[in-house]
Amino acid sequence: MHRIPEKIHELTVGQLSARSGAAVSALHFYESKGLISSRRTPGNQRRYSRDTLRRVAFIRAAQRVGIPLATIREALAELPEGRTPTRDDWAHLSEAWRSELDERIRQLNRLRDHLTDCIGCGCLSLEGCVLSNPDDVFGERQTGSRLMAENGAGRRREENRRRAG
Repeated sequence: MHRIPEKIHELTVGQLSARSGAAVSALHFYESKGLISSRRTPGNQRRYSRDTLRRVAFIRAAQRVGIPLATIREALAELPEGRTPTRDDWAHLSEAWRSELDERIRQLNRLRDHLTDCIGCGCLSLEGCVLSNPDDVFGERQTGSRLMAENGAGRRREENRRRAG
């Protein structure tokens, strides 16, 4: 691991990449999405404050559990700029994500439990598919592949067929 002397208060993108384990392109992407920020030197080089290391660690940990970048950005926006996220910050922000993660876990468990059924079905019938149409929630509205055509073009085609028929 690359050590950065304590007297250095700003990091180059290469130093930040080496210390955080994030690719330079990922750091540029995070910056373009407003997750981290840098200042530019007179030579137009990026310089990141040391607290960006903790922010990148925070971003990567949240991504590993499946939190979307937009949600991560909202969470980081709650923190004062230039302050390293603390353990209490992480606890507060991750608590808000708990129900979303619980729902994902429920969905993944359902997928795991019904994966064999799905492979056996071959998805030839969306009416009976336990993954695409759990508990036949769409059965009262419509059946089969029309379920997949709920975008604007699909609705228009269906309306035109009804009028013509």
